[in-house]
Amino acid sequence: MAQVSLKKVSKVYDTGQKVVDGISLGVENKEFMVLVGPSGCGKSTTLRMIAGLEEITNGDIYLSDKKVNDVPAKDRDIAMVFQSYALYPHMSVFENMAFGLKLRHYPKQEIIQRVNDAADILGIKHLLNRRPKELSGGERQRVALGRAIVRKPLVFLFDEPLSNLDAKLRVQMRTEIHKLHIRLQTTIIYVTHDQVEAMTMGDRIAVMKQGVLQQVSDPITIYDHPTNKFVAGFIGSPPMNFMMGRIIKKEGRVYFDEGKIQVKLVEDMHKGITPYIGRDIILGIRSEDIYDKLFVSEAPPENIVRVNCEVVEPMGSEVYLYLNTGRHTFIARVGAHDRPRVNEDMDLVFDMSKAHFFRPRSFFYNLLPCAQVF
Repeated sequence: MAQVSLKKVSKVYDTGQKVVDGISLGVENKEFMVLVGPSGCGKSTTLRMIAGLEEITNGDIYLSDKKVNDVPAKDRDIAMVFQSYALYPHMSVFENMAFGLKLRHYPKQEIIQRVNDAADILGIKHLLNRRPKELSGGERQRVALGRAIVRKPLVFLFDEPLSNLDAKLRVQMRTEIHKLHIRLQTTIIYVTHDQVEAMTMGDRIAVMKQGVLQQVSDPITIYDHPTNKFVAGFIGSPPMNFMMGRIIKKEGRVYFDEGKIQVKLVEDMHKGITPYIGRDIILGIRSEDIYDKLFVSEAPPENIVRVNCEVVEPMGSEVYLYLNTGRHTFIARVGAHDRPRVNEDMDLVFDMSKAHFFRPRSFFYNLLPCAQVF
């Protein structure tokens, strides 16, 4: 079993800066857990505390049932893959992968067997006699992975391992790491600032901001039911659109009034939103939930809005439209056939059954109960 448990773990530097603030998180055996958040949110520090490379200020860390606060990094049975490949330039690929095993005095034949097995898994057996300078970025990353695999640790820790690769190679290596997890059936904790990596790789995602855990759940739940405005805006590409406005009621119907546009709320949201009638509120809606009226057969008149199209971005299979209401700018993601003219007005339809509402002026912009999709 290779469970990892963090209980109210904090990290405060001598300057008084608190970079991790009371994190409690459980990682199950064989789970692929992703820590995601913007730069400086404390995710890499959390990983380093799990590895034993950073001291814990407060709290406890457990590997399986063993408390490891005071256990040295070398005795934690954890392998870590860093952002930099950290390969020894004077050693061959084989020697780099075998180095850790030699330090632990493994028998020569077992070292050879483990290195060859790892090289087979990663498809780098033909590179074993080369030096790091003779390898591409992707090949060096595979060697760094192989150096971790040969140890057969209880837990793998990855600290933004793909950030130095080009876009195409990053996609390829995402798939390779995911396959590796399925094949090895081990526990992985993976740190990234890239929400696409988080969504595509993780069994669960832990979203962090300013050293605080915001939400921990599977990717689809976090995407469809974000717990606050930060999570809603951080997860998703393009990010969720936000508009400040007010909730109004007229002729027995409830609307969100942005100042320039109005859209009617679905009845399932009325109960939760009623206390906010006449008050400021933030509407959140994803780009794929906004449609061009020309391609909607039956659009509720109350959900049709006229806006100005400022930029058209063809993406191949789809098009991003950058739009302006006069008070807010937002993005719609539409089909590749939809190419409106730039700087002309167009009619859009908001799917208000997918809308989210957030309390303004709250530090984390809490999600309102009415925002759940019923």
